[in-house]
Amino acid sequence: MNYRERITIEPGKRGGRPCIRGMRISVYDVLGWLAAGMTNEQIVGEFPELTIEDIRASLAYAADRDHHLVGTAA
Repeated sequence: MNYRERITIEPGKRGGRPCIRGMRISVYDVLGWLAAGMTNEQIVGEFPELTIEDIRASLAYAADRDHHLVGTAA
């Protein structure tokens, strides 16, 4: 998945945190909901402006970011 098509970062929005398609829903919001046990369907039901692809993009972004952090550690 190419999350770069869905994840946006705007300095004046949510403190520059990565957000979903320019909305005020951040990647970290989505990750928090998943960590709290919500299913993809529950998240989309609660936030109908999101899609399953948005959730996958959030996970891909987090995995890629983590990969880069681990890869640069000395």
